[in-house]
Amino acid sequence: MKYWISLVNTTEVNQFVDIAKKAEELGYDGIAVPDHLVYPTRIDTPYPYTADGKVWWPNDNPWPDPWVTLTAMGVATTHLRVATNIYIAALREPFTVARAVAATALFTDNRAILGVSAGWLKEEFDLMNIAMKDRGRRLDEVLDCVKELNTGKETSHKGEFFEYSNVIMSPVPTKPVPVWVGGASKPALRRAAANDGWLGVPMNLKDLAATIARLFELRHENGKYDEPFEVSVSAMEALTPEFIDSLDPAGKYFSSVLPWTPSPWGPAFWVKEGEDHTQLEVKFKAMERFKEMMISMGLWG
Repeated sequence: MKYWISLVNTTEVNQFVDIAKKAEELGYDGIAVPDHLVYPTRIDTPYPYTADGKVWWPNDNPWPDPWVTLTAMGVATTHLRVATNIYIAALREPFTVARAVAATALFTDNRAILGVSAGWLKEEFDLMNIAMKDRGRRLDEVLDCVKELNTGKETSHKGEFFEYSNVIMSPVPTKPVPVWVGGASKPALRRAAANDGWLGVPMNLKDLAATIARLFELRHENGKYDEPFEVSVSAMEALTPEFIDSLDPAGKYFSSVLPWTPSPWGPAFWVKEGEDHTQLEVKFKAMERFKEMMISMGLWG
């Protein structure tokens, strides 16, 4: 099992580059950042991943531009992978997405991953005058356009939401940027199975195992089973060797962890009482303690 650092609800943006460098030094496989384009301060939409439907961050939680942030962390490291988890691509038009993704891929020597989902926050879509009901179809069309734009060839497109003729993007990535899809709805799983990976949502091990099995059933159905596919395991309980051994061997697996960040799914076990997790050195210690525990359990590697 590989491990990624998630910067969800890490408010100390000025520490991000140092965290990335430390993650690479310790052998973490990647680092991921979340996204909101604009944040409404009055929300009625239930958050889908907490029992009470409430978000677990304050209104002034920072949401730095994910592609600028990933580029900054990527150029400060040499092999750490960088990803959005997740980028709400349906809030943008294809040109903005394609250019941003391409730049990060180029500056990081193809270590960038485009992690997306359809989004959950209706008020954010309302602010952009985009119908919430259209977000899934709009996301699919954005992804199709981005793939074509980032070939570097002249392209035209006429779809439900976007239309353009005889355009070309430059520069473009030297390799296709992997697309990972988050969410656990039927459309989200179909979308993930049609692309390069799944960004898991918080689940217990039983539900995770069933969801991952379904993903590979879909990969069989769409003829992609033998192609590379990566899976983010976001477990609400401790991973076990038995769970890991049960996973489909066609996949590559990693777990996104928040070693210093308490969340609705568990406390920050790797921060000791009296330590201030906003301090960079405490974050480093939490990352080191997490790694040591996984090694002791035979779950690091």
